[in-house]
Amino acid sequence: MNTATRLGVYGAGLVVVFGGAYVAADAAVPQSVVTSWTREAQSHGSEGHEMSSGTSGHGSAAPTAATQHAVPGVTSAQGDYLLAPVTAPGRGAEAGTLSFQVLDGTGDPVTEYATQHDKDLHLIVVRTDGAQFRHVHPRMASDGTWSLPWEWAAAGTYRIYADFVPAAGEGATITLTRTVEVAGELEPVVASPSATATVKGYTVTLGGELTAGQATDLTLTVTKDGEPVTSLEPYLGAFGHLVALREGDLAYLHVHPEGDEPTDGELSGPDVGFMAEAPTPGRYFLYFDFQIDGEVLSAPFVVDAAPGSSAAARHDDSASDTDHAGTDGQSDAGHGH
Repeated sequence: MNTATRLGVYGAGLVVVFGGAYVAADAAVPQSVVTSWTREAQSHGSEGHEMSSGTSGHGSAAPTAATQHAVPGVTSAQGDYLLAPVTAPGRGAEAGTLSFQVLDGTGDPVTEYATQHDKDLHLIVVRTDGAQFRHVHPRMASDGTWSLPWEWAAAGTYRIYADFVPAAGEGATITLTRTVEVAGELEPVVASPSATATVKGYTVTLGGELTAGQATDLTLTVTKDGEPVTSLEPYLGAFGHLVALREGDLAYLHVHPEGDEPTDGELSGPDVGFMAEAPTPGRYFLYFDFQIDGEVLSAPFVVDAAPGSSAAARHDDSASDTDHAGTDGQSDAGHGH
């Protein structure tokens, strides 16, 4: 990994843009803006359509030109890459294997990846209500199949995100997603704003507020028993990792503090700073990963982005993909579409 792509010093600034199709819950956007977006979507034609996955299994057809402009993190296809259907246990508390392949433009499995943040592929799994978040790293077999032992902790509808940089690409990160249904008695979680999380005796506090259309500073502070923690260890080339999902469409972004990669033995804390910009009002799920004493911990937060003076004027071509987020040939029940 070259210096330009290395990420990670404590407290370094970073802009987090929560991109994706517009399905923010309770978003107060004027009708005139929605009308403008609709016109843009019509002018783009079928650019944002995600192709159907066709038959199940890893023999799905390769992505077509219609997928070239799919919004990252809300579709199974992006550019010349397609996330094939995911195989996983069908019920909660059932041990098994989670596996999948990434296909290229010819329908062949991708077997060569560029390392980013010390791994060739990052796998994010989360239930569509924002609960049951996991950030893991499967192993790839010679035929391009990624897999790892898997057991669902609870029933529900889950989104699976594969985040990677193909070796054959131009260094751009690809984020593909699929939906998996897990049978069993569902106990959905109703998300409410929370700026404090406690995990394994550590308290993590999120400081700052999100305002749509405006860059705002966010600081994550780690303490234990009321004392600041200064023993944050490097994990995947950084002192802190942030995954952000927008409630409704679950638009995704995996970000890290900028800067040089921490050196071996270097410690940091208690603060890790980010600069965040939400494009629309609405609710966002944030998950902060950090490592202490060799153990990776994840602190979840729920943040409401308030309307800003420029929020109504901020939008992008992702609006044309709104009705197609998650249309991967599987059920999208529970996505909030």
